[in-house]
Amino acid sequence: MAHLAALPRNESGIATALDVLRQRLGLRLETGQALREQHGHTTTWLVNQPPDAVVFAQSTAEVQDIVRICADHQVPIIPFGAGTSLEGHVNAPAGGISIDFSQMNKILAVHPEDMDAVIQPGVTRKALNVHLRDTGLFFPVDPGADASLGGMAATNASGTNAVRYGTMKDNILSLTAVLPSGELVKTAARARKTSAGYDLTRLIVGSEGTLGLITELTLRLRGIPEAVSAATCSFPSVQAACDAVIAVIQYGLPVARIELLDALSVRAVNAYSGLSLPLSPLLLLEFHGSPGGVAEQAAVFGDIAAEFGATGYAATTREEERNRLWQARHDAYWAGLALRPGAKGISTDVCVPVSRLADCVTQAQAKAAEMGFMAPVVGHVGDGNFHVLLLIDMADAAEVARAEAFVGWLNDLAIAMDGTCTGEHGIGQGKSAYLGRELGPGALTMMAAIKRGVDPLNIFNPGKMALPNG
Repeated sequence: MAHLAALPRNESGIATALDVLRQRLGLRLETGQALREQHGHTTTWLVNQPPDAVVFAQSTAEVQDIVRICADHQVPIIPFGAGTSLEGHVNAPAGGISIDFSQMNKILAVHPEDMDAVIQPGVTRKALNVHLRDTGLFFPVDPGADASLGGMAATNASGTNAVRYGTMKDNILSLTAVLPSGELVKTAARARKTSAGYDLTRLIVGSEGTLGLITELTLRLRGIPEAVSAATCSFPSVQAACDAVIAVIQYGLPVARIELLDALSVRAVNAYSGLSLPLSPLLLLEFHGSPGGVAEQAAVFGDIAAEFGATGYAATTREEERNRLWQARHDAYWAGLALRPGAKGISTDVCVPVSRLADCVTQAQAKAAEMGFMAPVVGHVGDGNFHVLLLIDMADAAEVARAEAFVGWLNDLAIAMDGTCTGEHGIGQGKSAYLGRELGPGALTMMAAIKRGVDPLNIFNPGKMALPNG
C-alpha cells in the first residue's frame, strides 16, 4: 500500500500539452518541483507521485479549454482542492496536469428565501459560513480540515454534523462539471426535489474526480439554531460509551453531533489544546434547537448516559467554551501526531451499522495493542463511523508492513460486519484493494462501464478507485 506502482506515461503527449498550455496560461502553469510534490502528496502517508505541472484555473471556460487540450494529447488530469484528502486522491501515477481550483473561490449567489447558495469549487467551508453569518443560515458539513467544497463534493465528505445533517450527497442540490470531452454538464435545477432522469448529481458526488471536474455547486443551507449546547461525559470503557451511543440513537434523541474520543485521544487533545478532560473514554456532543428543546435534550442524554456508568457530565451554552471543545476535536489528528514526535500518522476509517459499533471499536483497539501500535481512536459514532490513527516510523519497513496489515484487517472486519471500508475518507489509492471485496465484482463492472462511457481515454484521475481500466 505504501509503495504504489506508476501507470504508463504518455511522454510525448505530456510534453506537447505542456507547451500548448504554457502558451495559453503563462505563469499560471507551474512546474517547480516543490509545488508539484505538494500537489501530489499533501496529508497522505502514501508515496508521493507528483504531476508534471500545476495549473491554477480561474473559470469554467478555462477548465474546458485545459481539458480539451489534455484530451487531444491523452494527458491525465488530476483535480486539486485544498489537498486535505487522506487516501492518495491527488497523486498522479501516470503524471499529467494537476488543476488547482483554489482561485475559483467565488460565492456566486445566496438565496436566503430558498435556503441555498451557488458557489465555485474553491470556496472553503469556513469561508462560506463566514459569508453566510448575517443571513441566519449555515452550511453544516464539517470535516476537520478547512477543505474546499469542490473537493468535499468529489469525495462525498462527512464530519461531526453528519448524524443530524447528513453528508455532502445530502446537501448538494445541483452541480456543474466539465466532462473528459470538455463538454459541460449541469446535473439538476435548484428545485428541492426532482424525478427528471438519472441522478447525475449523486453520480459525480463521491466519484473522486474520475468522471467530471466540478466547477459550480448549488448547496442546501440550514438555519442557524436558536440555541446550541455542547456537552462532555466520561465512561469507564469504550464499550460503555459505544453502548450509550446506541441507546441514544435508538431512543431517537436528535443530537446534532456525538463524537467518541478514546483515553489516548483525550490525553493527546488535552496536551495539544490545553484542556483538562478526564483521561478516560469521552463522548463530546452538541444539541441544536430552541433554548427549551436544547435543555431537554441535554437532560435526557444525561439520564441515558448515567445508565452506562457515565461520570463528569457537563453541558455549556457558552460559545467560547463550545468552540474550544470542537476546535480541539477538529485538531485531534495533529494532537495524535504529537504523541510520538517524528512519526507519520496513518489515518484510516471504517463505518459499521451502529449496532456493531462497540464490537468493531473494541476489536480494533485490541488488535492495535496486540500488534504494538500507539493508535488513538476518534469517531463520528452517531452514524457508526470511526477513525484509527496509527503512529508509524516510516523508516522502519517492518513497522510499515504491520501497519498495512492492520489497516487491511480493520477494513475486512468492517466489511464482515456489513459495514464499509471507508465512511468518509474515500477509496483513492489507499483503499483500492477493498472496494471489490465490499461491493462485489458486479458493482465494479458497472462502475467501470460508466467510467469507460464517460472517460474512454481514461484521463480523469486514472489509477483511482480500483476501477478496471480506470
